[in-house]
Amino acid sequence: MKHRIATAAVAALATSTVVAGAVTPASAAPAAKAGDKSLAAVLGADGTKLDKSWKDFDLTEAAVLAVLDAKPDSPVGLLTQGDQRATAFVPTDRAFRLLVKDLKGFAPKTETKTLKQVAKLGVDTIETVLLYHVVAGKTLTSPKVLAAEGKRVRTAQGGSIKVHVIEGKVTLLDADKDDRNPRVVVLDINKGNKQVAHAIDRVLRPVDL
Repeated sequence: MKHRIATAAVAALATSTVVAGAVTPASAAPAAKAGDKSLAAVLGADGTKLDKSWKDFDLTEAAVLAVLDAKPDSPVGLLTQGDQRATAFVPTDRAFRLLVKDLKGFAPKTETKTLKQVAKLGVDTIETVLLYHVVAGKTLTSPKVLAAEGKRVRTAQGGSIKVHVIEGKVTLLDADKDDRNPRVVVLDINKGNKQVAHAIDRVLRPVDL
């Protein structure tokens, strides 16, 4: 996986330019001015300590911090810039655990052990995967996501994901054709700000594994 994802992302990672999202929202009345609270601030609100809850986003936060520590100029830094519009589909900690199970054949018992396995993929691969979860330049709140049935959204990694909506339930179709696609489990994290997120129950994959 490490080699294939890294190879698929060479063009996208050759520059620090982030690709804007492709979903065009329908015209609407002017909205109130959005706030500047970044998604990084939201993810880090409970500290950086790993815990026993698989429903939050400690592993996403740890992955972002690891990338920015190794590569301060990474496009992943967009998530710390609350004055810049962005939408992120954020995997829960359980989503990373399931990713490790798919790749390694076992599910780690703790978040710490899960993080150690994810770290083995390497910083470049982790960066690529994170960017595949980000739509730059767009604040896609739940009404816009729900209205995007059948549309493709271009990600900061350079690839795209397809939005599929059935009876108000959102599924994201990634580049992996063989595994179950991620489903949105929480909408509108950080609503009211330029940067919003939607929690998903699987990690999006930028290549077909």
